[in-house]
Amino acid sequence: MSELRKAAEDLQDPRDSRGLMDVQQMEAEREGGASPWSSSSSVSSSYSACAVSLLHDAAPSMVTDLVGFLLLKYHRKQPTTRAEMLSIFLREYQDHFPAVFSQASEYMQLVFGVDVKEVDPGGHWYVLVPTLGLTCDGMLGDGQSMPKNGLLVMLLCMIHLEGERLPEEEVWGALSKLGLRAGREHFIYGEPRELITKVWVQEGYLEYRQVANSDPARFEFLWGPRAHAEISNLQVLEHLHRASRRGPSSFPSLSDEAASDEEEEA
Repeated sequence: MSELRKAAEDLQDPRDSRGLMDVQQMEAEREGGASPWSSSSSVSSSYSACAVSLLHDAAPSMVTDLVGFLLLKYHRKQPTTRAEMLSIFLREYQDHFPAVFSQASEYMQLVFGVDVKEVDPGGHWYVLVPTLGLTCDGMLGDGQSMPKNGLLVMLLCMIHLEGERLPEEEVWGALSKLGLRAGREHFIYGEPRELITKVWVQEGYLEYRQVANSDPARFEFLWGPRAHAEISNLQVLEHLHRASRRGPSSFPSLSDEAASDEEEEA
């Protein structure tokens, strides 16, 4: 376990190091949880179900290797092509590429907060960019750690779905399902309390404040000014649609709200 975890943290080339996502799966199963992607609403329950499937289904080695390769490309800020991926991973299994690539892309988005975007359909060129158009890369400036934006995107979506503010106890209840606990290092996300109450607060993505007139003191999370500046309601809705594999009609109230907000901004 420790050797696999070190390989994942070092972002080694997948041709030299295997099992990136298997490590995460084993970590989640060891903690006996399902996924942090949950809240009290039916919409977030659907989103949770998608993440549970991604994090707990055994990923074929081709998928885990491709995820490691895509992480390396993201770390180096390099694009890639379908031809490059096929030449490295799937020379003899080209018919499997669409399914493998699709699953790897879902891991990248939900776990690491990285979108794999096709920028040249003719040449099948892809770039790797932060989900929701965030301007931070999620690696916290050290250049070595794995991107942590998957956790940030999850929190921002939970806050949005719960009416723009989320009690701290609900946050920790959700995070505990992935083995994320205050004071305990996670091999992808690090120490979560420092990350969500200080780092992302200082970066302006989250606001962490005491609930008015609460005694004993209770705290809650809201979107920070940088999140409001970079993300629209429509982007959140579209992200939830992709994650849950449902269309806009499945979330009529959210769809109407987002459309109304976009019209006002226009």
